[in-house]
Amino acid sequence: QVQLVESGGGLVQPGGSLRLSCGVSTTIFRSYAMAWYRQAPGKQRELVATVTSSGSTNYADSVKGRFTISRDNTKRTAYLQMNSLRPEDTAVYYCNAKFLNNEYWGQGTQVTVSS
Repeated sequence: QVQLVESGGGLVQPGGSLRLSCGVSTTIFRSYAMAWYRQAPGKQRELVATVTSSGSTNYADSVKGRFTISRDNTKRTAYLQMNSLRPEDTAVYYCNAKFLNNEYWGQGTQVTVSS
């Protein structure tokens, strides 16, 4: 079983920045594709960003140019750098790890963008 632990969420003003971290407890972290999802109240869970095992990234149109996903294979950690935050970015953010037929989720971390 693989555990994912997110951290770095909190309250920030519009235009501000946060960095989320996701620590992953597997020795084959390098093989996993990593992703960040988010879910606002009453909304479907939305894919925000992905990074493959080789480092290729993709982003939702709503965050492209503002968010950056990255990974550190030595630290077995994925990151989501969020800049120019907007109130509509408010959600619970979830880390996801996927390899072959195995998929694991973190517990989520709250991000609130408000004045």
